[in-house]
Amino acid sequence: MKKTLSPILFSLFILLSCETEKKAAINDLPMQIAHAYGFDQLDDVQSISYTWNVRRDSATVMVRDWEWDLVKGEVSYSDADTSATYLLSEKTDQIKDIDHKFINDKYWLLYPFQLAWDKGFTTEITEDQTSPINSTPTTKLTVLYNNEDGYTPGDAYDVYVDENKIIKEWVFRKGNAAEGRAFTWENEKDFGGIKIALDHRMQNGEKIIWFTNVEVVKK
Repeated sequence: MKKTLSPILFSLFILLSCETEKKAAINDLPMQIAHAYGFDQLDDVQSISYTWNVRRDSATVMVRDWEWDLVKGEVSYSDADTSATYLLSEKTDQIKDIDHKFINDKYWLLYPFQLAWDKGFTTEITEDQTSPINSTPTTKLTVLYNNEDGYTPGDAYDVYVDENKIIKEWVFRKGNAAEGRAFTWENEKDFGGIKIALDHRMQNGEKIIWFTNVEVVKK
């Protein structure tokens, strides 16, 4: 006699399978990092605004202002010369350069969440690693993006996290090159449950990238 699962048992099996997959995802190191920075709070966020600052030389700082409405999927941008507002779902060639800047600046601001949002990468975990700048004991998560997604496919990041899954430093390796540039992640602040590292320094101690005017607006 052919045996079949009853509808109730089948539904229970599906539910348990989904719960197992969910727990496995949460226990994955990239997701642990995302949750350490407040990923579970993002559903309550309406918008995030910030000013991205980068030091080009001893006398020049480039400044870009952003507001990202996560609910509408709308991005507003301004700098010294121009401004624009566009929907992420309706990007045109005219705003491609601005959108490239948005992706770059957002990675610096919210990379822990990109580890949950992005899909086109592979990872490698190396325990008991010393961070390259401050020689901090860490776990190294190497993230290698595929050759298809984003504006700079094939790039790699070596992300150094402490025991609380907080990023201490990272190394960006363009095109998965053997060597890259190391930067710190520091001056971490909490914005209504969303943690953001505001400052990034190079090996010589110079603050090269930093964020000001950060505001997280809840729904």
